Amino acid sequence: MDFPLLKEIVIILGLSVIIILAFQRFKMPSIIGFLITGMVAGPNALKLISASHEVEVLSEMGIIFLLFIIGIEFSIKGLAKVKQTVLLGGLMQVGGTILLTFILANLLGLTRPQAVFMGFLIALSSTAIVLKILQEKGQMTSPHGRIALAILIFQDIIVVPMILITPLLAGNGGNVWLAVLLLVGKFALVVGLLILLARYVVPHLMERVVKTRSRELFILTLVVICFATAWLTSSVGLSLALGAFFAGLIISESDYSHQATANILPFREIFISFFFVSVGMLLDIRYFISNFLILILFTIGVVLLKMLVVTATVLIMRFPLRTALVSAFTLFQVGEFAFLLSTIGIRNNLLTDAVYQNFLAISILTMGLTPFMAGCADKMSDWLIRAGLPAKVRKRLINFHNSRKHQEEMEIANLHDHLIVVGFGINGHNVARTAKQANIPFVAIELDPDNFRLARTEGFPIVYGDASDELILHHVHAHEARVVVIAISDPEATKKIITTLRLITETAHVIVRTRYVEEMEQILKLGADEVIPEEFETSIQIFMRVLNRYLVPYDKIQSFISHIRAHNYELLCDSDGNVQCPPHLQLHIPDMVIATLPVQRGANKIVGKSIMNSGLKNQFNVTILAIRRQNRYITTISPEMTIETDDMLYLFGSPEKISEVNRYLVLEK
Repeated sequence: MDFPLLKEIVIILGLSVIIILAFQRFKMPSIIGFLITGMVAGPNALKLISASHEVEVLSEMGIIFLLFIIGIEFSIKGLAKVKQTVLLGGLMQVGGTILLTFILANLLGLTRPQAVFMGFLIALSSTAIVLKILQEKGQMTSPHGRIALAILIFQDIIVVPMILITPLLAGNGGNVWLAVLLLVGKFALVVGLLILLARYVVPHLMERVVKTRSRELFILTLVVICFATAWLTSSVGLSLALGAFFAGLIISESDYSHQATANILPFREIFISFFFVSVGMLLDIRYFISNFLILILFTIGVVLLKMLVVTATVLIMRFPLRTALVSAFTLFQVGEFAFLLSTIGIRNNLLTDAVYQNFLAISILTMGLTPFMAGCADKMSDWLIRAGLPAKVRKRLINFHNSRKHQEEMEIANLHDHLIVVGFGINGHNVARTAKQANIPFVAIELDPDNFRLARTEGFPIVYGDASDELILHHVHAHEARVVVIAISDPEATKKIITTLRLITETAHVIVRTRYVEEMEQILKLGADEVIPEEFETSIQIFMRVLNRYLVPYDKIQSFISHIRAHNYELLCDSDGNVQCPPHLQLHIPDMVIATLPVQRGANKIVGKSIMNSGLKNQFNVTILAIRRQNRYITTISPEMTIETDDMLYLFGSPEKISEVNRYLVLEK
């Protein structure tokens, strides 16, 4: 049996594996690897792929699955919680980029529709690359991480209207208003139909499918819903991608959205690779080489334009300059949705071949730069601030952000032998609250405007600013502090804060909260006195509860845990078993347990009998410590006491005997 496309699939996936493996050594994103694969194997280089049309069909399926997953992950309730940052930040970033790009593209000779469409393309950043970098660096909850996430969410949403508007930009000689009216009518019709399906058809269908417990049927149903909705929107003149997004929205409102995402994700990863390969195949390498210098200049222009817009956007939202610059170094690239949009623009003649080649080259270059620039974002931001802003200007900015009542200023001015809490998230908030209860003088430092306003509302002494700035630390009298708690989730910012802090004071006891164990050693070397890794602390809390269930005495548990913490978690770090606990701390696990077992109506052999005649002591050697009956506890147990239905028995005995009692009661039901 001849399968012509098989050769192309093997070449694409095989070459992708080799290129991406090489790219991983330099921490380059996989998307770049797929684009390079298309460039190498495509018609403009080695010409290994002949069935270009079939590859494009596979890439369309990748787009469908990509929009389907985005629709599933889209949460209207979740969006409402961060609506201000998403709507305000996203609107300013996208709108500002489109406006500046339109002006520049128009000056370079593009028509107005082409200039607007080019603005659409340049405005979109790479969700896949940026989120992966933020996750790897543990910066998803940092101020610039939350800003990047909010702007990317807005971009993912706005790409759907962009897809709808693109054919209208092309004009095609018709009545624009009639076309808009017709488009809105079709859109409303499809949305109305999908609402009916989402409310009355899909939930019942999914419930029946789930009851079968068939994973194959569940996946098949999802794929049918996805492709059927895409086909529906396509048949009325709307895009396949829009239909896939709507299908995802339908599933997102059900109880099965998380499992749906897990099952569809592998399909998306495979088919989206064909999409990026097909985009790479369109890049003319000869054009790239012959116009290399001009493309580099265009790339620099796009990077500076996007960084300018992002910086202005973040500053307008009242974040400090450092956060604005780090955000700009994170969101400067052209993203994967721009590739999707560009294919629609080509179909509607909004991109000429030369402009499209320029766009592809710029996109690939900016994506390739992202891991390096995002990795150095903190250092470059600090350098730009020091080089561009004198100390007096920074001090004025700090005073502007921290303008407050005279009494509060006097409280901070009189701080001595106090506690400084860096970061007013969950951990920082709890530390501050505890310090307030214990009457310990303290002050907090926070970058996030929302957390800052929350602290001010609750009456906590707090300074708005970047704790890695020496002026901020002097403002809160860091040189007189007894303890400094750094409770932020950004490891790079944490290191910078410790380094700056140690230039001011060597006496303050610095306690650092960190996410990962591998960060401990470097943080300790920089000057931290104690590092509390979330990974190990979670393990310790779990193990404490385990030991408690094994009836290890509380004082022994505390001594054991204190030893682990005092030795910087060496016992947990050791994988070879070379680190041993001191003999006096060795834990001896009693071969007895305390368990609770319910007495239900089926347990007829013990219901109505006295404890002495129930056989629990004589037959199983199990002792009843207490009985819970009708929301009251009976702790004085006599042999004559009768066991009643719905009693909860608290039993003491060996694990084997408790299990026998459990089986005994179950078998009697």
